[in-house]
Amino acid sequence: MISSMMAPAFQAIRQPLKRSNNVGVKSFQSMRFQSIQPKSRMPKMSTQEFQHLYRKRQQEKLKMKNRSIGLYASSLGMVFLTLAFGSVPLYRAICQKTGWSGTPMTDVSKMTPDKLLPVDTSKKIRVQFTAETSGILPWKFVPQQREVYVTPGETALAFYKAKNESAHDIIGMATYSVTPDHVAPYFNKIQCFCFEEQKLAAGEEVDMPLFFFIDPEFMNDPSMRNIDDIVLHYTFFKANYGQNGQLMTSPLIPR
Repeated sequence: MISSMMAPAFQAIRQPLKRSNNVGVKSFQSMRFQSIQPKSRMPKMSTQEFQHLYRKRQQEKLKMKNRSIGLYASSLGMVFLTLAFGSVPLYRAICQKTGWSGTPMTDVSKMTPDKLLPVDTSKKIRVQFTAETSGILPWKFVPQQREVYVTPGETALAFYKAKNESAHDIIGMATYSVTPDHVAPYFNKIQCFCFEEQKLAAGEEVDMPLFFFIDPEFMNDPSMRNIDDIVLHYTFFKANYGQNGQLMTSPLIPR
């Protein structure tokens, strides 16, 4: 009895719910399809237009690549130029201070008085002198003595003679080396004509002094135990000057 009386009421409640659900579905579907825009078609491009665009892009890439290579090459060139002007003086300074590469020591700070005391030993070291000039330098350059015998710590004086055999003034520059190479750190030169401009007038002849000594520590080095002979070799080159007046020597001369 009660259920038959409440049936119309339940029916009345269900109908509005169905209508509201249908409305929600329809509104959602309409919103969903309205929000989706149709895809735009890409403009058609002819084969010629595509090839033209492709070539243009490739040219731009090549241009950027060439620019990068140019900048890299310029930077590398500046680095090498800096090294060319800076490394040679640095190389010479290191050689003269350390005796590296067969270059005798010329560092005055290491020529202390205690280094100039002859070692009390009967061992004498023979120092031989040799000389040569470059092919384009018309000079005669020879040692005044063939050899001398010295004790480590003993100072010695030697001379070279140079003569300009040309008809005009010439400026030369000398470089030197010591053999064996590993003796160089112990071979010290107090006075030398090397790495300095030497100007000789036409036909002029001069004596060039060399004042040197062998470090007493030579005797304490086991690697020097069998060294009895040392050769000091000089080579004279012709000095040239650039347009700016800067001395331009042979590439073989550290400057």
